[in-house]
Amino acid sequence: MSRVRLRPPRSLRARLTAGLVVLLGLACAAVGTVTALALHGFLIGRVDQQLTASGGRFAASLEHEAEPDADNGPDTRGQAAGTFGARLLGGRVTQAAVVDDSSQRSVPLGAADVRTLDAVRPDGRGRSVHLSALGRYRVVAAPGDDGDVLITGLPLHPVEETVHRLEAVEAVVFSAALVTAGCAAALWVRFSLRPLEQVARTATEVTRLPLATGEVEMPGPVPHADPDTEVGRVATALNRMLGHVGDALTRRHVSEERLRGFAADAGHELRTPVATVRAHSELALRHGGPVPEEVRHALRRVAAESQRMSTLVDDLLLLARLDAGRPLERQPVDLTRIVLDVLDDVHALSPGHRWELDLPEDPVVVPGDPHRLHQVVANLLANARLHTPAGTHVTVALSAGPPQAALTVTDDGPGIPPELLPDVFRRFSRGAAGRSRHTGSTGLGLSIVEAITQAHGGTVTAESRPGLTRFRLLLPAGPLPAGGGADGPDGAGDSGPAR
Repeated sequence: MSRVRLRPPRSLRARLTAGLVVLLGLACAAVGTVTALALHGFLIGRVDQQLTASGGRFAASLEHEAEPDADNGPDTRGQAAGTFGARLLGGRVTQAAVVDDSSQRSVPLGAADVRTLDAVRPDGRGRSVHLSALGRYRVVAAPGDDGDVLITGLPLHPVEETVHRLEAVEAVVFSAALVTAGCAAALWVRFSLRPLEQVARTATEVTRLPLATGEVEMPGPVPHADPDTEVGRVATALNRMLGHVGDALTRRHVSEERLRGFAADAGHELRTPVATVRAHSELALRHGGPVPEEVRHALRRVAAESQRMSTLVDDLLLLARLDAGRPLERQPVDLTRIVLDVLDDVHALSPGHRWELDLPEDPVVVPGDPHRLHQVVANLLANARLHTPAGTHVTVALSAGPPQAALTVTDDGPGIPPELLPDVFRRFSRGAAGRSRHTGSTGLGLSIVEAITQAHGGTVTAESRPGLTRFRLLLPAGPLPAGGGADGPDGAGDSGPAR
């Protein structure tokens, strides 16, 4: 059987309320204990006074013969009901009786009772004892005239009953007081902590803001509380911190806008001269006259670098548009057809790789921009083609399950270096092989994949170790367009069989 563990309250309001109730409960317990002990001591003193006032007449009357006559019988006059009297001689009880109404009756005492009474010193001081036939009694002992010991006692039941009744009344009153005080304390603590709750709400709103990029609208300041209180100091510090954070975010946004504008303007300005250089180099290479081999080699290099620069400019312009939050085209896109088309292209470019497809029976349709999604798939497969050696096994898997469609590209190549993996989606992040100019890598391919995926409301992740590299793309799934499957980027019809 498992035991239930009581957990302490976690919120500050609950802890303060519980602390107040516990302190009040301890105070009530202390007051109740002191009151009960004081009343018990007072009543015991009154019983001792009654015993002293009785003078031990009932016990003294037991000194006569065991069969008294009318002149020397036990004296029960003025004795309260329950008064106990006993005569001890030589360590044994010769007579023991108790007053019952106006008469008296003998009391049988056991050996333990005799030892208890024999232990009472005859000094006239009251002591509490327990008698098996009568219960608890308050007794006093005094020396008799015949060398015996006379014991007189009164029952403690009325005292105990009075104390128990007081304890019951205190339990009811203190319980009601604790419940009332707990409710009042909860309301008071809640009222006192309202400024702190406003601070918590404001801090929660800040945690929900997209602080990483873009323009951020900071929440309003927390209403100022008393600066002499702890909550007031926290509110003041939070407002000051929110002001500093807001200023920093505003400056960052302005700087990002300037950088995006610069990248876009530079891209637009570079397009024309790059295209001109490329055109002149291609024209010069077509010249039919004799051209020295060194010049022809230089022209080929100029054409290749201008082509690479043109691709880089286009990528920078695309990232600038995506960073600016420009909306993409939205229409149902057959992702299965895109994967088939891109795989046909990449297989023609790299026949030395082993390409494998894993597609579902039904077309996978997602809402989005077909040209940009085509670029995403092309970049992922180009990344696997350029950065793995010939003979590498590359698997492209596509699956659909509400509410997302998943595309994974897995290869058994050498993997991404561990130091590069955390920054694999950063711009201009390239490995040693990617820095070779003959691969045509600009270091922006995976950055474009991430930017386009996020613009479509999806996510992309990468994991890698030697012998296994996997890119996983998740996109919101959508319905097929009316009348059949969506065409691919080139507007073709149904896809061919998977290889």
